[in-house]
Amino acid sequence: MLPFLRPVICVLAALSFSASHAQTCPEWPPAKAEREIASLQVQISEWDDSYHRQGVSLVADELYDQSVQRLSELRTCFAKPAAADKDPLKTAAGEHLHPIPHTGVNKLPDERAVQAWLQGKSNLWIQPKVDGVAVTLVYENGKLEKVISRGDGIKGQDWTGHAHQIPAIPAHLAWEKTLVLQGELYWLLADHVQANSGSLNARSKVAGLLARKAISEDEGAQLGLFVWDWPDGPASMTERLAGLTALGFADSSLFSEPLENFTQARNWREHWYRNPLPFATDGVIIREGERPPSERWQAKAPYWIAAWKYPFAQVLAEVRRVDFNIGRSGKVTPVIDVEPVRLDDRKVSRISVGSLNRWRSLDIRPGDQIAISLAGLTIPRLDRVVSRSVERTPLNVPIATDYHALSCWQLLEGCESQFRERLKWLSGKKGLAMNGVGPGTWDKLIRAGHINGLLDWMPLDGAQLANIPGLGERSAAKLLKSFQGTREQSFQIWLKAIGLPPVAGVALGDSWSELAARDEAQWQAEPGIGPGRAKQLYAFFNDPQVQLLSTQLREQGIKGF
Repeated sequence: MLPFLRPVICVLAALSFSASHAQTCPEWPPAKAEREIASLQVQISEWDDSYHRQGVSLVADELYDQSVQRLSELRTCFAKPAAADKDPLKTAAGEHLHPIPHTGVNKLPDERAVQAWLQGKSNLWIQPKVDGVAVTLVYENGKLEKVISRGDGIKGQDWTGHAHQIPAIPAHLAWEKTLVLQGELYWLLADHVQANSGSLNARSKVAGLLARKAISEDEGAQLGLFVWDWPDGPASMTERLAGLTALGFADSSLFSEPLENFTQARNWREHWYRNPLPFATDGVIIREGERPPSERWQAKAPYWIAAWKYPFAQVLAEVRRVDFNIGRSGKVTPVIDVEPVRLDDRKVSRISVGSLNRWRSLDIRPGDQIAISLAGLTIPRLDRVVSRSVERTPLNVPIATDYHALSCWQLLEGCESQFRERLKWLSGKKGLAMNGVGPGTWDKLIRAGHINGLLDWMPLDGAQLANIPGLGERSAAKLLKSFQGTREQSFQIWLKAIGLPPVAGVALGDSWSELAARDEAQWQAEPGIGPGRAKQLYAFFNDPQVQLLSTQLREQGIKGF
């Protein structure tokens, strides 16, 4: 199999992370720290081996970056240096020596770091950071002699056979001497807007294609080439770009801009992020126009070039807690609390898993690392579990069959979530529309011991409310007024507030006893009521807890009951 190199920016992430991005050290005993660090190292090693040796990416590059950074931070927290043989590129080296090493690039984590890097530098240029696979091209007397995969930056694999099937790599050039170029093979995309579409696994598609023993010309035609350096070319960036254009590598000039200050850098980064390009990108490259002679280049990040990446489309977040919210209808929804992270311009600390079945399939526990993105650019979305904590914290998982539309009318053990949802619905806009009454109000009343059933608030008087912690005299008076106002609501609104299944278009009249006397066939005779809804309505009116509510409302003088 052919080895690949995950961009050196990923390898260096752990070495160049800013202290402003570091996580607070976890309070782990030494034994747990040892196990967690070892487990994460094994995970990263598996990713490295799959990507570099087989050309198969098991994790998005940005999640890989963040995981490597986390491993470095944990090692720093617990004074655990990396083992000498833990080189992520150890399986990437091939047999073919690069004439000139691939240098890689350091990552600048934020605007402050970019401004610091620019300070005192001149003759600067900026380019999109093409999200592809790096190669060396070697021409002798104008003929393509060799194409070498990046490998470990010093040695790589011979991809010349593949190159002959890639039209973007010319077989001949108008050049009479040895010519060495370094560039990026990328997946051709039409009018690709990175901010909207992300990277679309473009780099993995290139890697996967080149991992084959042979490719067709049609497959090769899906690849483009961006030459980002001519190591032995003219000293001036302007002259190098002109020479590359004359040789037929137009992308180099088309996507290289002179740079005078930070504001321009920020504007170009934003422009390339939000405007159509023929390739995926993951940031911008900022470079000095002049650099040392190529014989001084090494396979490590140099001082004359840096990357400023785009905001992560996916962020790595550590799970703090898993809650199981039970809705008014009895649906169980797992919700995850995470260490707060920023995603685009949003701070995310809580995210829904969606369903209990999905949570079971993912088996998310505190300490796990999960990937989060934005659905529709607005709503935080759980994508996957990236790595797992060694310790699997036991959780009190609800039994789904215990909860349904007629469960938890009282504040019993295990019913706290669904009962609170019933109270929220009762006082909300779709229920009794109680002014100034929300979840916080109900929590105060529950803590004070005044509410165990859905309607226990109805007989409370002003003196009782005024003595509740957190409610002053004025607040108690407003609350009492809201409670008393509900007595003027119609019979139909009260039915909806206590949980009547939807009956749009059905005339309900004004008598509980008449509705409670109906059987399923009578309900189904109503317009728009099918067998399922008829069954729900019959069950609602015949449920003992609901019947108890109707008795309480009758005793409170609510009309219709």
